[in-house]
Amino acid sequence: MKKYTLPDLPYKYDALEPYISKEIMTLHHDKHHLAYVNGANTALDKLDAGRKNNWQGVDIKGIERDLSFNLAGHVLHSVFWPNMKQGGGGKPGGKLADQINEDFGSFEAFKAQFSAAAKAVEGSGWGLLVWDPVNEQLLTLQAEKHNLLSGQNSVPLLVCDVWEHAYYLQYKNDRGSYVDAFWNVVNWENVDELLSNSK
Repeated sequence: MKKYTLPDLPYKYDALEPYISKEIMTLHHDKHHLAYVNGANTALDKLDAGRKNNWQGVDIKGIERDLSFNLAGHVLHSVFWPNMKQGGGGKPGGKLADQINEDFGSFEAFKAQFSAAAKAVEGSGWGLLVWDPVNEQLLTLQAEKHNLLSGQNSVPLLVCDVWEHAYYLQYKNDRGSYVDAFWNVVNWENVDELLSNSK
């Protein structure tokens, strides 16, 4: 099976300061994201071993759970890094802006809804803007951990990591201030590209 790899950050570790510190970005990317990549690859190895042993004595339920958790963590982080950039923020333009206006009424309404969703995630997880291909519309969702409550068919376009490791060193237990600061680094060009690809 093909193995997963840790993508490079598309900017320097200190590029998002003062909103997200260099220390957080270094630990978050090099330790936490790497752990999900390694966890997903370990699960793949266990599935390979299970096939070779005809599943004798193999806890496939546990392996599949580990794969789901770690792979979802890898995928969401791989969206998260390019979702941000130095000098980001502001408002989106083009087709993304049109779609936000159509589905949420205004950018301000979308921003308020996304922020509320991200701030209200129970425990660790993510706030998500996703494309729903069934109804061809944008939705906000929450993902507890990485893989619970998320829509199975939805395509993540803009994600905000609200696990404590994403903000605690800088914002302590003030998740709300971190989510508010996140808007200053959003890379709308990346989100717009993901929307176009999803359609």
